[in-house]
Amino acid sequence: MAYIGKQPLVGNYTVLDALTATTTDTYALTKNSVAVFPQTPANCIVSLNGVIQAPYDSYTISGSNIVFASALTASDSIDFITVLGDVLNVGTVSDGTIGISKLSATGTPSSSTFLRGDNSWVSAGGTNTPAFAAYKNSDVILSDNVETKLTWDTELFDTHNAFSSDRFTCPSGGAGKYQFNVYARLTVASTSIAWIYLVFKKNGNYVHSGTVPYNDFTNNYIAAFTPSQSNIITLAENDYVEAFIAADLTVASGTLNATANEFSGYKIIE
Repeated sequence: MAYIGKQPLVGNYTVLDALTATTTDTYALTKNSVAVFPQTPANCIVSLNGVIQAPYDSYTISGSNIVFASALTASDSIDFITVLGDVLNVGTVSDGTIGISKLSATGTPSSSTFLRGDNSWVSAGGTNTPAFAAYKNSDVILSDNVETKLTWDTELFDTHNAFSSDRFTCPSGGAGKYQFNVYARLTVASTSIAWIYLVFKKNGNYVHSGTVPYNDFTNNYIAAFTPSQSNIITLAENDYVEAFIAADLTVASGTLNATANEFSGYKIIE
């Protein structure tokens, strides 16, 4: 938004200590007798004999010294030298004026770092949290034609303690888009799998708007299969996500194999 009237100044504008011209071209720059180091000649305003001097052509800067293009004389007058502060000094910015794309991080932000006004977890440069991963370390029997919610008894990690047994629940401050992934291997005693599906449900409802992604083997029954599913799901606080599996078998049941399964998810940085 543009300012009405005079725009605020940003930077450290400094009028340096007075200098007395002598028969030399080099003069030490100080402020209150402390050396000053201008960044470039263009960062200075120099008045000599009532005339503003051209940077680079009329003078250069060497450390804390100004070097004129030619030696001065005692009759010359160095009226003033002003240094315009740090070239890239942006001052103190207002809240909400710098976007995530303008930020960078040299380290890994902690999971408790909040960068957004709505207190959602965002780390510039990249930590996708909340995040979790879990698996089942024992076999589970899957009955024929029964949709079964998968449970997971071993956590690989859970950054915000948001996963518990069979579901991930969006924690306070964690609203946003999440990438969820799941796979589980089913085996039967013979070539008895007609079809199988593995799906996510959000708050008890299919995330596919009622469409279930079947893996159909009715023309060529199989004895083992590992279905997988990946979805981006938008969550509000306290929304939860679970995984369900079902299969049409020509036998009474099959086995969901230990360790050949995993449920994981992480928040997408936007």
